[in-house]
Amino acid sequence: MELANCELILEHLPGAMVIDLQGTIVYINKQCADYIGTARSHALGRDVREIFPDTKMIDSLKLDKPEIVFYNSFGIGISVEVPIFSEGVKVGLLEYDLVQGSEVLYELADNYTHYLDQELKYLKHQINELRSTKYSINNIIGGSEEIMRMKETIISAAKTNSTVLIYGETGTGKELVAHSIHSLSTRGKHNFIKLNAASIPENLVELELFGYEGGTFTGADAKGKKGKFELADKGTLFIDEINQMPLPVQPKLLRALQENEIERIGGTRSIPVDVRIIVTTNQDLRTMVQDNKFRNDLFYRLHVIVIKVPPLRKRLEDIPLLTDYFVRYYNKAMGRNISHIDEQIYHMFRNFDWPGNVRQLQNVIERGVSFAKGEHLGLGDLDLDDGARSAIPARGPDVPDLIKTVKNDAERKLIAATLARFQGNKTKTAESLGISRSLLYQKMYRLGIK
Repeated sequence: MELANCELILEHLPGAMVIDLQGTIVYINKQCADYIGTARSHALGRDVREIFPDTKMIDSLKLDKPEIVFYNSFGIGISVEVPIFSEGVKVGLLEYDLVQGSEVLYELADNYTHYLDQELKYLKHQINELRSTKYSINNIIGGSEEIMRMKETIISAAKTNSTVLIYGETGTGKELVAHSIHSLSTRGKHNFIKLNAASIPENLVELELFGYEGGTFTGADAKGKKGKFELADKGTLFIDEINQMPLPVQPKLLRALQENEIERIGGTRSIPVDVRIIVTTNQDLRTMVQDNKFRNDLFYRLHVIVIKVPPLRKRLEDIPLLTDYFVRYYNKAMGRNISHIDEQIYHMFRNFDWPGNVRQLQNVIERGVSFAKGEHLGLGDLDLDDGARSAIPARGPDVPDLIKTVKNDAERKLIAATLARFQGNKTKTAESLGISRSLLYQKMYRLGIK
């Protein structure tokens, strides 16, 4: 836009007026003249106080930067005062209105109130997020069939309020599954309360679950204390290692699940609770029932939705994804920049049984990232202490699984040939191989096909 058209811009500003350093009006647009009830020809060349007696423009001549002012001459309004400079020397002042008239100001106030309400709702949502689960289904890393089936079960379980029993060996990520179910459910905006039955002395488990009334025992809080059930009201109570739950406490837990109410220790009144229960175990509860180490009735009350978390040795194809994920995680946590992982590491990891499952893999990688030099993670970085050496397969990385090697080579050649046939078209390649596009990508990643 040419400089000559600047006056056109000023004509479209509400209430635009310009004065020189003596307070003389050198410009006033038609909208401003009409608003204060004068003719433009009458206003030009006159002192601004003659035309606009209550103006604050004279006082604003001392300004060196724009400022917002309020006025109450022709109704409540808000103006912007802008000092005008020419070659570094102040020559005048421009004023234009942001708000003209009380009605507009009230509408603006209403709109701003609505905006603050929306911001408050957003902050409440963020607070709920902070007090809710630490993890989500996105933290479950893997593309194997076992993991994909488990994720489908998690999504289905999240749509209900039924009790969930999660089976899995130590270190498989059972807690991740529990967090994921809660965060995806309608209870996700409420509390996720955790109790580890194995980490609390037997005589304190009941107190932790149900709380107590004031004065129940020496040293008790005079006001009493809420237990995990009350804290989890409207949300989820996650009991880790339910197989360690003391037998004397199990009948009270069963009653709470059946009646949806609890009694504090030392109390006489029933307290209603609305809680979804998710429990984990690393032992076969059915066998424990047969050995009289777990109550039969509680077992069947918990055995509603069952999710089995596969051990890492049953999904070795996920190891590259998990390895890359943990390296990125510890890069960020430790301020490292490891960008290359020795292929021998993947081979070594895929030929190990991983008795400690994903947790063991994570620990090995954490140690490796700690000791790695530069941007390269090599086998030597994982062989610096007992924890890293324990990840070396018994048969050694130099003795590959021949059946798996031949199978992978054949699969790699087939996929590569099919891709070449369809000029790299992944959709047609997947259709020709009779697999989904996502599974094709997983296989390409696993087999190192670019």
